[in-house]
Amino acid sequence: MSRLTDDQSQPRIRHEADAIESILLAVAKGSLDLISSEPLEDEVRRNPNTELRLETASLLLLASTTIQSTSAVAQRAKQLAALGYGSFDALHLASAEAAKADLLMTTDDHFLKLANRNIGNPLVKVENPLSWTKDWPQ
Repeated sequence: MSRLTDDQSQPRIRHEADAIESILLAVAKGSLDLISSEPLEDEVRRNPNTELRLETASLLLLASTTIQSTSAVAQRAKQLAALGYGSFDALHLASAEAAKADLLMTTDDHFLKLANRNIGNPLVKVENPLSWTKDWPQ
């Protein structure tokens, strides 16, 4: 969701932000469910920019549920981190797996590359919001 507050002068960032806005609109309409997690909320709280932190935190209020951190989530995240996922990426993926989510969206190319190469055998599909929404009606 931070893509919404990134510098929009680069076409890729602007297009990804547009895709995220479309997704959030579908969430607000009840067409999609947004799942949050304790690690995601923790990552948002760590943003030193107060305005961006509050804006992103307000978007998390759209979540239908928040996945709690458990020892199983932490253990799975540790396994994923050992395979090359960043610490928060590993926690996000482990949380999505615990939620039995259909999809985890990220704009992080390294995260996408690892997941799409099936590193760690992710149980949740990981996609870029732009590629996921490309076939949506305009």
